[in-house]
Amino acid sequence: MDFINYHMPTKILLDEDVVLKNSNLFHPYGDIALIVTGKTSSIKNGSLKDVTNALDKEGIVYDIFNDVEENPSLETVENIAKLGKSQKSNFIIGIGGGSPIDAAKAAGVLINNPDATRYNLFNSPHFKSIPIIAVPTTAGTGTETTPYSIVTDNELQTKHGICQRIFPEIALLDVKYLMFLPEKITINTSIDALSHLIEGYLSSKANIVSDALAEKGLKLFGECLNMIKEKDFTFIVREKLMSASTIAGMVIAQSGTSLPHGMGYALTYFHNIPHGKANGILLKSYLEFCEDENKVRKILYLLTLENLDELGDFINNMLGYVDSVSFNDICSYSDQMVSNKDKLKNHPALVTREDVLKIYNDSLKI
Repeated sequence: MDFINYHMPTKILLDEDVVLKNSNLFHPYGDIALIVTGKTSSIKNGSLKDVTNALDKEGIVYDIFNDVEENPSLETVENIAKLGKSQKSNFIIGIGGGSPIDAAKAAGVLINNPDATRYNLFNSPHFKSIPIIAVPTTAGTGTETTPYSIVTDNELQTKHGICQRIFPEIALLDVKYLMFLPEKITINTSIDALSHLIEGYLSSKANIVSDALAEKGLKLFGECLNMIKEKDFTFIVREKLMSASTIAGMVIAQSGTSLPHGMGYALTYFHNIPHGKANGILLKSYLEFCEDENKVRKILYLLTLENLDELGDFINNMLGYVDSVSFNDICSYSDQMVSNKDKLKNHPALVTREDVLKIYNDSLKI
């Protein structure tokens, strides 16, 4: 049997009214909380009100930072940390999709290390964060069960992960928060979860435990495939997508992501293509490039698809094509990708610039 290295310290609870039912879980982390969220979605879906009611019930005071943008910048992380340090926050509750929760993780490091700067987020892996509690309101990033925090670095003109590994202490999942999501966001985020499952399953770091999780996540996604096509997002479908997303986070927490994520960052940063779409449009060509035919066949079987053309048609029908990227662009992005050793090492075979360029070229309308 292959060597297994598996670590998942996050307590995961999925239930109706999970935040209010488990408000006592906040107590061990202190008496001053910092809530980190976006501008409006947590108000619309009721998650912010649930969290503040739970904190009020437990007598925990709190501050709210509600200005996290999509693909949060280091400047936003610094602003969150400034508030947290001034209020002496003991722990952070991140509410929303990947952006607020990732920003909360990075800010938690700066709060816990008052003399640290943004640059320490990339060169001081021993720095710890104050405790993070995640309340996800999308089904895509899986950040509630990963140690990763992806931020936008405007100096380097890219998205990349901080070097610290920060698992949330608790992930509180309630499907009712997903019921307010627009169709477009639901589709983009679900495809992001699919890319996590596929990339983690094919990663050089995959093992028997992460593979078992990935296969279950792919099966759940496959059970939703026809409903996604029809945009029939019932409570049951959203529950399966939330479970698949959280499982996908557990997969990549062990095995990491690979080429589609690394290649997708440039599409998001320079062309404002949503993260899930940026990854998803690359999946078919990426799977054609992969040498593990047995695993590729298993992916298609679990997704209830006959072949990669069906997968490509599904993704294109759901996400649409991308025609805003030039050949010169993808040449530049391919150069950047082959220098991204962290992503390249997760692919089990040699990857050349020509390989990356072909995946881009085959996936985009150049």
